[in-house]
Amino acid sequence: MEASVILPILKKKLAFLSGGKDSRSGLILTIPLCLEQTNMDELSVTLDYLLSIPSEKCKARGFTVIVDGRKSQWNVVKTVVVMLQNVVPAEVSLVCVVKPDEFWDKKVTHFCFWKEKDRLGFEVILVSANKLTRYIEPCQLTEDFGGSLTYDHVDWLNKRLVFEKFTKESTSLLDELALINNGSDKGNQQEKERSVDLNFLPSVDPETVLQTGHELLSELQQRRFNGSDGGVSWSPMDDELLAQPQVMKLLDSLREQYTRYQEVCRQRSKRTQLEEIQQKVMQVVNWLEGPGSEQLRAQWGIGDSIRASQALQQKHEEIESQHSEWFAVYVELNQQIAALLNAGDEEDLVELKSLQQQLSDVCYRQASQLEFRQNLLQAALEFHGVAQDLSQQLDGLLGMLCVDVAPADGASIQQTLKLLEEKLKSVDVGLQGLREKGQGLLDQISNQASWAYGKDVTIENKENVDHIQGVMEDMQLRKQRCEDMVDVRRLKMLQMVQLFKCEEDAAQAVEWLSELLDALLKTHIRLGDDAQETKVLLEKHRKFVDVAQSTYDYGRQLLQATVVLCQSLRCTSRSSGDTLPRLNRVWKQFTIASEERVHRLEMAIAFHSNAEKILQDCPEEPEAINDEEQFDEIEAVGKSLLDRLTVPVVYPDGTEQYFGSPSDMASTAENIRDRMKLVNLKRQQLRHPEMVTTES
Repeated sequence: MEASVILPILKKKLAFLSGGKDSRSGLILTIPLCLEQTNMDELSVTLDYLLSIPSEKCKARGFTVIVDGRKSQWNVVKTVVVMLQNVVPAEVSLVCVVKPDEFWDKKVTHFCFWKEKDRLGFEVILVSANKLTRYIEPCQLTEDFGGSLTYDHVDWLNKRLVFEKFTKESTSLLDELALINNGSDKGNQQEKERSVDLNFLPSVDPETVLQTGHELLSELQQRRFNGSDGGVSWSPMDDELLAQPQVMKLLDSLREQYTRYQEVCRQRSKRTQLEEIQQKVMQVVNWLEGPGSEQLRAQWGIGDSIRASQALQQKHEEIESQHSEWFAVYVELNQQIAALLNAGDEEDLVELKSLQQQLSDVCYRQASQLEFRQNLLQAALEFHGVAQDLSQQLDGLLGMLCVDVAPADGASIQQTLKLLEEKLKSVDVGLQGLREKGQGLLDQISNQASWAYGKDVTIENKENVDHIQGVMEDMQLRKQRCEDMVDVRRLKMLQMVQLFKCEEDAAQAVEWLSELLDALLKTHIRLGDDAQETKVLLEKHRKFVDVAQSTYDYGRQLLQATVVLCQSLRCTSRSSGDTLPRLNRVWKQFTIASEERVHRLEMAIAFHSNAEKILQDCPEEPEAINDEEQFDEIEAVGKSLLDRLTVPVVYPDGTEQYFGSPSDMASTAENIRDRMKLVNLKRQQLRHPEMVTTES
């Protein structure tokens, strides 16, 4: 029974399967009774159609029937319940009669159902709408009974119509396609070669039917997973779930038969395609073996510079562009041949494979030659690029070596020397890279294949090899010359560093000598309190002079070294006009001050020694003690020493410099005067011994 036949009855919604299920997973069949008299025949037809939809397995779980009698009379409800026994007696497990708010006569209804219970074969309960959830979950009830399950009867009916229409059309189309395909399999060779006429066309467009089926399947699957469609949402029912595998099975069968039908149509045009392919294959082969090969034979050079290699690359790209058009034809032909091989007859396989093999061999050989030529030109371009960079580095290094070095100090020389070493190292790296690129390019040239197919054609590569080797040898010679110049420049710069170092050290020696002179004048001022201390000071002074002498000699040696270096470098040293006069001037000043210091210490030693002899009691030599000349000599030395303390050191340039400060000189002079007083007192004692006795 089809829905389209009983469409007016189904539209009345006398009964429906909402998709809800009871606790035993049985389907819920709803019979909504209305105020109008229900046509039992139409209700019976509706029930028969609805019960034909579920599977046998689903039917075995039984049905729960909800008879909505809220808008109907008791006798109609009773009639429907009794009718269920005749329509679906075995499938019904429970009948829920929804009673109205103003219920019928309780005694009558109770008596009747109790009486008919054993005969009906299923349980009948009377329940109000708000208590129906005691028997069925709310999510399995429609909104009419206070549940949350949504059901759109119009939408369900439309989908059933589409499903049944698709089932009918697809079944008919499958029969037609099977007939066409089976007839084609039994036909002879002449029938295969004839083109397809109208008798071979199905009555319905297979594409349209397939599209309808896919849309239907998509709709069923979408409603299954989403559970909603626009503003109206409802859960899928078992009929929809069952329809999915049916639609999928029909679609699979349609695709299979339609594919076979398409193969039948393709067989008719295969011979025509084969002839066209043969003609195109020969066109490709003839061009590649003719004009294409001649173009490659004419191109064998690699250029002698970057610009020349780029020009050859551009020319090669033009050749590749022409080949690309034929390679595109090859790809298309290869696809067509592959398709015919998959669908061809046994007698065509040998011819197709032969064409395919011939075409592939020619195209692959030509493509290999193009790729080899492109790689060779790219390697040549890289080689010339490295050679150009190395040449520029050598030019820069040579330019740096040709410029005379006139640094200001040793640090700048060190920096220049470091830069020179870095440039030389960069040249070494560049030359090594050039050798690697050149050797790789030579290897490619030595492995160059023949341009001709199946023939050994000797290509003159001597010019290319000579050019590569010549470039590498020239760069090696230029690099060697630069290395020699770098060695000379390095030696010169190291001598200049040494020259600056000598000048700096000589200037430092002048500073040290100046500091020694300053220390001599400011700190070496004491003359000692007695002869022994003065002798110690004199010895220390001599050692101090030795240090100054060593400093002066060190400065002289450094300045002599600068003269030698300047002669070697052919330059004028600044020390000869500045440092040397300063060194000599400071040394002269130190010598004068040192000699003055020695004279004063020697006078102090003589003074203290004579004074100490006078002041000591020496009874064994009274005649010496009483010698007036000794007292006079001591007094004269003391006065001379005091006078000398007040005299400054006079340098050759007329400048004067005193030892120590005035207070220091006053302290030293006071010490000498005190010693002179003691000597005078001793002299008086010796002259007048009675004075000593009286004092005693």
